[in-house]
Amino acid sequence: MSQLVFKLRRTEPAVFMVIALIAVIVVTGFFVNERFGTSRNFLNVFEQAAPLGFVAIGQSLTVLVGGIDLSIGAVVSASNVMLAALVGGNDAMMIPAIVIVLAFGACFGFANGWITVVTGVHPLIVTLGTASVLQGAVLLYTLQPTGSVPFWFEEFAYGRILGIPISGLVMLACFIGVALFLKYRQTGRQVYAVGGNPEAARLSGIRNNRITMLAYSASGFFAALAGTYYVSRTGIGDPLVGEPLTLASITPVIVGGIILGGGRGNILGALLGVAMISLLNNLLNYMNTSTFIQWVIQGLIIIVAVAIYVDRSKKL
Repeated sequence: MSQLVFKLRRTEPAVFMVIALIAVIVVTGFFVNERFGTSRNFLNVFEQAAPLGFVAIGQSLTVLVGGIDLSIGAVVSASNVMLAALVGGNDAMMIPAIVIVLAFGACFGFANGWITVVTGVHPLIVTLGTASVLQGAVLLYTLQPTGSVPFWFEEFAYGRILGIPISGLVMLACFIGVALFLKYRQTGRQVYAVGGNPEAARLSGIRNNRITMLAYSASGFFAALAGTYYVSRTGIGDPLVGEPLTLASITPVIVGGIILGGGRGNILGALLGVAMISLLNNLLNYMNTSTFIQWVIQGLIIIVAVAIYVDRSKKL
């Protein structure tokens, strides 16, 4: 019993706050629409949360090392178009194309990290610039949906194992894998050290540049995975599909208690943030709320969450 109390005390307050908000959203949903509380709806939310979960993992890692990645949306769009264009409906190209696209995402993320550490320019500026370059290149290639993939590939987005969405299970496995990596692997612990105090980390022998580039490479990889999901869901490459995900990737990270500036927070808090945002969007859809209003609400959530955590850190 005492160990349980100790663990609860060490848990980030943000986790309890997000759990409370999820409970409020769920209870409200039961009153708004009778279909909200069905197992079918919750499984659909779990399925559709996958791309947000993927990009939230990558964004969490960049924030933990003291950075931020504003190129996520562009990487999602580029990966989406690249995969559909490379495959072109050819079954034999499906697996090689996926490998190429995921490698592209990781390499693009690596480039973001490399430019950041070599130039010393703030990652916000670097990734904003690289996002513009990449999104511009995608739109030069095509202004409309293009390419195609085999029909069977939709199993990634729509398939189920024992009634549970495959895409949701993949997202959950990625969260658990990254959480275990951060907690038990030396490199994972170094992510927190670099984000918390870069100079102290350097003096202790940690290769800060290597850790930073690793975090941005992972961000690019997971953004490409989200782009792959969207190809599976729609069957084509959409050059603008990733546009909303840059802001969306930040929201669950901040709400989940990962502090801007780096070094503090739990990746599983970001998972709860994904669950909260996904359920909230689902509830707003049942209330026939415009997508643009949902974007406004996400922006307000970020502002409020940052304000709360900044105020708390000052008191500490």
